[in-house]
Amino acid sequence: MRFTLTTLVTLSFFVAAAPQPAKQRGTAILLSKLSSLVNADQSVNFEALDSHIASVTAKILRGFDNFEKNTGASHPFAVKGPRKRDSGGLPLTTLSDPLNRWFGTISVGTPPRNFAVLFDTGSSDLILSDIDCDASCNGHAIYDSEASFTSVDLGDSFGIKFMGGDGAFGYRYSDNVTAVGITATRQTLGGAVHYSQGLRIGQFTGDGFLGMAFQSMSLFNQSPFFQTLITEGQTTEPVFAFNFAAPAPELYLGGTNPDMYTGDFAWASVTQQGFWQVNIDSVVGNGQNMLTDAAGVIDTGSDLIYGPPSDVAALYAAVGGTPCRGGLGWYCFPCDAIPSVSFTFGGTSFPIPAVNLDMGSDSDNPSQCVGSLVASSLPFWVFGTHFLSGVYTAFDVSNARVGFATLA
Repeated sequence: MRFTLTTLVTLSFFVAAAPQPAKQRGTAILLSKLSSLVNADQSVNFEALDSHIASVTAKILRGFDNFEKNTGASHPFAVKGPRKRDSGGLPLTTLSDPLNRWFGTISVGTPPRNFAVLFDTGSSDLILSDIDCDASCNGHAIYDSEASFTSVDLGDSFGIKFMGGDGAFGYRYSDNVTAVGITATRQTLGGAVHYSQGLRIGQFTGDGFLGMAFQSMSLFNQSPFFQTLITEGQTTEPVFAFNFAAPAPELYLGGTNPDMYTGDFAWASVTQQGFWQVNIDSVVGNGQNMLTDAAGVIDTGSDLIYGPPSDVAALYAAVGGTPCRGGLGWYCFPCDAIPSVSFTFGGTSFPIPAVNLDMGSDSDNPSQCVGSLVASSLPFWVFGTHFLSGVYTAFDVSNARVGFATLA
């Protein structure tokens, strides 16, 4: 018999038991990706991109709500943003995910079972499909608590309400969670017994999410996976790092991989723990300084680069961009004149590579290309993988800072 649902929150789309050896040097989880944000003719799939914007917006709002629930205080940016409506090396891949997200493999339980998860620095919880899930979980790997002798039923449930009225719900457990041989014991996770449309196999090809933000953003108000590894002494350094660039994208746990970057890191301190929120020193477009001293969130679970509407409009106006597709946050520029845009963190400027800024042509006007930098209703900038695939990015948990370095 299951427990009655007790918790309702707003949310976006959403090993082995043997003792582990002494803490080890960093190790990498390989990441891989197959893009489907463009159509067969290389024009941009606006339907998929609009869905992605809605997903990221809802996720940020969920984070605001979790922050207030966990800390008793509103997130400093929450009142400025939109409010919810009822409505070793481990490889990364996007599989055939319609929203172009990156996935890597973890194992859960004893004996272990593998799951492809989205490693998401914009959220804090591990959520998988439960054995009791209805048909909405078809195609996803299933977490079976009764098949794992290290699983503990925590005796409560969670409900998740999505913008638009759909939702999900499930049960809370703790179990062993392993990535590339490093295990977090008694890690809290959610087993969903229903998935909203956006998490079904046709829209989300992974098996779940593994959040890597801070505990104050946790739906369960429990330690995220990497923080559990630190607490249990499983890593020599309280740092993880991402490389999203070809030919060997990876998530590196327990430090940084010197083979993936050159030079020194430019470090930006976290200004508000919860998200990985840092200060942007400046934004430059085609050599013009357009903005200084702004807030930005580093979010590996997002694909695009989001900015406040007035800032994005001014930037594109300066570099020859114009609104496209009805002006709903999208901007285009001539395909033969891709602008130069860079962001400065920790005193160092990092340009968006042209191939990352140009997502593809507009099918209504093939001479115009669509920018990956879009306007959103969120109160700060959000940097997803279209920016992060142009840099090597390190997340230092103990010192609460994010570092950027030049790719090797």
